[in-house]
This record gives sequence, C-alpha cells and structure tokens, in this order.
Amino acid sequence: MNASETMHDVYLGLGANLGDRETYLRQAVTGLQRDLEPIRMKLSSLYETDPVGVEHQPLFLNACLFLRTAAPLQVVHQVARDTETRLGRTRTIRWGPRTIDIDILLFDNLVVNTPELQIPHPRMHDRIFVMVPMAELAPELRHPVLGQTMAEIAEQARKKGGIRRWKIGWEGEYAPFEN
Repeated sequence: MNASETMHDVYLGLGANLGDRETYLRQAVTGLQRDLEPIRMKLSSLYETDPVGVEHQPLFLNACLFLRTAAPLQVVHQVARDTETRLGRTRTIRWGPRTIDIDILLFDNLVVNTPELQIPHPRMHDRIFVMVPMAELAPELRHPVLGQTMAEIAEQARKKGGIRRWKIGWEGEYAPFEN
C-alpha cells in the first residue's frame, strides 16, 4: 500500500448456522483479512441468535467485523461473495441455512442503491443480530440514512430479544488488529 491510497472504513455482518459455525466464521475472517489487506481490523464478540425469515433451522452465530482497507467497494463486494463460495455457501432458500453469510453493512458514509448492492444494508437497523455487535464495535457511529447512533438503534432492536452472547472477544490470531 502506498501513502496516496484512499482508505475506507467497512463494516461487515457475518453469520453461520451450518456445520462448525465458529470455524466457518474464523475462516471467513481469515480470508477477508488475506484478500482485503486491512491496516486495521476489529471483531465484535460472537452472538448466538434465533433465525429470521425461515424459523425452522439451526441457531446462528453472528458477529460484525470492522476493516480499514484500500480496497474499493466493488472489490470488497466481490471478495465477500468469493469467500462465501469458497466456504460452501449455496443460495437456494432466501434467509435459509448457510455455512457463511457476509453482508456489507456500511462502507464509509456511502449510500448505494443498485440491484446488486444496497448500503447501508436495508434491514440492518431491524436486526438485533447485526445491531448488538455493531454497537459493540462502534457505539457512536451514526447510520448514514437514519442519523441515529449504532447504540441507539441497538437499544431499540434489543427489545425484540432472540440474542445470546456466545463468546466475548476472539482470542489468538486477531488480537494484533484490536484496539
């Protein structure tokens, strides 16, 4: 990376509910780290959550990931999709079971609305499994459309229930990137 590259603040939502959920999440983070080469990275705690949409499926493990990277939006989007494919994600049932799900929640302060991509993620503010880990990572960060902080939105989402902390922090290979 050279000094003239523009850096981007990216927040990703991660989820898995098939197989060894924590291993899939770790493999996704490792792949994103390798392919996006962030200069800073921070993970939320892991949370076990009830499924949304299709209710009769295994519980999810969810987390949020912050990256500061020089990768442009299109590259981040492609790397996320490639990582899902590499980890066995198949898209057969909307909101159905999956080995891994990687959603771009926020990219800088951009608002994007195309058939392929919507940023901020259009349902993030309604989903406790996104907002609680987001508030853990960036409580004062403001939603670029709603204007509320992540902590304020998370407090509203908490009233819905359906979330349990699984693991506080992730030890080991991610520690050098945390504050």
